[in-house]
Amino acid sequence: MKILFSIVICISLLSCKKETSKQLENEPFGIEKESDTIVSDSINVLSEIEFQKEQSLKIKRESLLQKEDDREKLEELISSKSYIKDEECYLITYKYPYLNKNIKESYANFNSYLENDYLDIKGVEQAILEEGNVICDPTLRHDNRSKKSVDYKIFSLDDNLISVLFYKENFYYGTLHPTYSFDCLNFDLSRSKFMKYEDFFNTGSEEELRNILNEVLTNKIRSGDIYYDCWEVTADDFYNSKNNFVINNLAVEYYFADCVICPAYTGTFSVSIPLELLKPVLKQHNSNPLL
Repeated sequence: MKILFSIVICISLLSCKKETSKQLENEPFGIEKESDTIVSDSINVLSEIEFQKEQSLKIKRESLLQKEDDREKLEELISSKSYIKDEECYLITYKYPYLNKNIKESYANFNSYLENDYLDIKGVEQAILEEGNVICDPTLRHDNRSKKSVDYKIFSLDDNLISVLFYKENFYYGTLHPTYSFDCLNFDLSRSKFMKYEDFFNTGSEEELRNILNEVLTNKIRSGDIYYDCWEVTADDFYNSKNNFVINNLAVEYYFADCVICPAYTGTFSVSIPLELLKPVLKQHNSNPLL
């Protein structure tokens, strides 16, 4: 309440600035006014809030970048490829996995999909130019250019399945912070096939799984963990992200873009669900690697 009151006072003072300008000119110099103190306090409070948000945002980002994966363990199977488009107006940086076709020729399915369909470099470049937030100003420092970058984490399950987490960082000129979004791919190594929600979970089980996820998330929020200020996943958000999960250490971890389950400045991007809790919705089929 104190912060809100200070902000309201600050706005009120600004709105009446013109009306009091002449009066202020006639007042003795050097006398500290109560209104000046209130405005100063408001600015200090707001600055402290922004600083805390900035620090929380850094912690949230670092927790993603430092997340351990199985890349070293899979170095014979997977190599990394990169693509960079460095222009005056924008910068595009992509890093993505590439399966070793010498191990299995059908792994070409994975590589072809990533390079020709998923990454869509030309489409991304065209979208950047059409979005209207690209400023081509040669006087700008390169750090202020619009940027799109994609990197990845990769996980394995019993050498039969790999899960790829693509994390996408978007920064536009004129904004204070980048935004994050995610894509997840699950690939069956034995059958050289991409797997979707219905390959792991019962058809029509989205609402039941969403309830399980929200129960885990709610417990995290109540425990005072890093999920403070977060909220439950809506039906629409879950349906749109139902394939956005990786499988790691016999848990299914769902990833959501900024502001889907937590504010951009705090919380986390993901919810990890222990496999034990998912038994009611698991598809009972020999091809399901979670069984």
